[in-house]
Amino acid sequence: MVDLLQVSQLPPFLVERLKKDFTLHDFVNPTDPDKLLDDVGPRIRGILAGGMKGPNANLINRLENLEIIASFSVGYDATDVATAQARGVIVTHTPEVLTGDVADLAMTFILMAPRRIGESERFLRSGKWLQGRMDLGTTVRGKRLGILGLGRIGMAVARRAEVFGLHIAYHDIKPMGDLAYRAYPTLLDLAEASDMLLVACEGGDATRDLVDADVLKALGPDGFLINAARGTIIDQPALIAALRDGGIAGAAMDVFDSEPEVPAELMAMENVVLTPHIASSTHETRRAMADLVYDNLRAHFDGKPVLTPVPPQI
Repeated sequence: MVDLLQVSQLPPFLVERLKKDFTLHDFVNPTDPDKLLDDVGPRIRGILAGGMKGPNANLINRLENLEIIASFSVGYDATDVATAQARGVIVTHTPEVLTGDVADLAMTFILMAPRRIGESERFLRSGKWLQGRMDLGTTVRGKRLGILGLGRIGMAVARRAEVFGLHIAYHDIKPMGDLAYRAYPTLLDLAEASDMLLVACEGGDATRDLVDADVLKALGPDGFLINAARGTIIDQPALIAALRDGGIAGAAMDVFDSEPEVPAELMAMENVVLTPHIASSTHETRRAMADLVYDNLRAHFDGKPVLTPVPPQI
């Protein structure tokens, strides 16, 4: 059987299925990584990666017979794709199948943050309602939603947001053609024109700290920041300062810069909705992602084109 190196945690049902057709070697938390690679490295033809943990250039280049990296994620910033593709190694990911669930969570955040849903539940559970009603929230109807990155997920959120009466605008580095939504040439321009700013672009070095103090200042004291993309896209200390000092009104976050670590300052804030990277965490979507990882591997080793390759990065 073909030998695969597993570098990221995967659902047990996917691991069980893969073990029927492949030989898996656990490299998630190896006690002696060098010894393991010395023993099995020459036999490794594929890597099983994830959205938050993937192979770097050193690992890719050490595996002389590596042919494919299959990532259990839509994002592939954790994998050194450029190095892999330069060597002729195929990289696959799992787009489309998780778009709906991620967009649903982002839309939920768009409703929760201005309406103070998370805060209101804590208010009730703590018994504060017995002393009086909590302060008012903000309606989303008629508000301006700015979307940073109008890809699959950004577009899916835009369609949902229209139903709730929001006005949509966006900024994207790629030309998007003739759309009904207004495009802004810079992120600062978009933030200034938005009541809520949704982060929906790709992660990685190119977008690290893209949403910085200047962008948050442009969003303003009545604005809300929503992120279900990658924590690295936001300058986290700048966000904490803006929330603490009233630079923005609130935020809703599913992802963080050094997750699963979450800053204590964010945890203590009432005007922030926090979830533990659950955007695609449904039984249905995780099964569909697992099927796509398996199908990509099976296709490649059967001599067929993979279904969902990562676009060329070089």
